[in-house]
Amino acid sequence: MSLDHDAIYKAYPNVVTVDDGVGGLDKDGNSVTLEQSKIDTARTELNTAAAAVKYKSDRSSSFASVGDQLDMQYWDAVNGTTTWKDHVAKVKSDYPKSS
Repeated sequence: MSLDHDAIYKAYPNVVTVDDGVGGLDKDGNSVTLEQSKIDTARTELNTAAAAVKYKSDRSSSFASVGDQLDMQYWDAVNGTTTWKDHVAKVKSDYPKSS
């Protein structure tokens, strides 16, 4: 049996250890009775929180490196182009902030 460790820790702040074979344990090693509905609610909250900031990781993996962006800015200044602004605008458009 594989338990949802993160959701258990969120739903039960007194749980300090989760063992897939035993369940949740408090600081004294006592078993904590787990209710699946509380775990499911905690999982939903964790998923919602993760989705709200997912755009950050999506953006960071899509932006050019800092060095490449500085190079874009330099050549934009030299050539009067907007390569860097266009790059940033596209990434932000592709991965908008959650509302």
